[in-house]
Amino acid sequence: MPKFAHAERIGLCDTFLSTGPDAPTLCGEWTTRDLAAHLVVRENRPDAAAGMFLPIAAGHLESVQRKVAAMPWEKLVDKLRSGPPRLSPFRLPGVDEKANLSEFFVHHEDVLRAGDHPQARRELPDGEQAALWGILPRIGALTLRNVRTGVVADCPGHGRRSLRGAKDDHGSVVLHAAPAEVLLHIFGRGAVTDVELDGSDADVAAFRESSLGF
Repeated sequence: MPKFAHAERIGLCDTFLSTGPDAPTLCGEWTTRDLAAHLVVRENRPDAAAGMFLPIAAGHLESVQRKVAAMPWEKLVDKLRSGPPRLSPFRLPGVDEKANLSEFFVHHEDVLRAGDHPQARRELPDGEQAALWGILPRIGALTLRNVRTGVVADCPGHGRRSLRGAKDDHGSVVLHAAPAEVLLHIFGRGAVTDVELDGSDADVAAFRESSLGF
């Protein structure tokens, strides 16, 4: 079975080396160095990674991430490339693909599509598009939690599926695009995606105003 999460990890590390540590990303004010440090801490320091979800631990996370970011650039990228430590839950069979495919794909595109001169769109393997199509409902349950409209993914060659039901008196908004583009869009990267929105003017406006992502 293809391991697309691993392929995205390696591709992202190669992109990090080619862009350098000070390149912009789509993650707010983070540079590539900040993003690489985030990914290393996420896998290697569960004590600090808890701060991504628990405000009480945010200070510890910031301190650890700052120290990790201070590593020599090539060493930091090599740390990410080597994967999680041997006893990490991310090493369990199947966990890497489930937990890291969207993480590494989205952050890879966060580098490739950032800045005034974004790189050309990648042509993803059909198998990876299918894998991204498969995880859309699970990711959508998290990233679309603040959306009041219904959200439907319509991906040519893959199908059509509901990612969220409509609330109140709203209808649904249909996202027409390849699975990779839909995934990026529901992660909050809509400004740089090739997604066509279809629905009533009111519903499309409500969707555009919604807070997407984690």
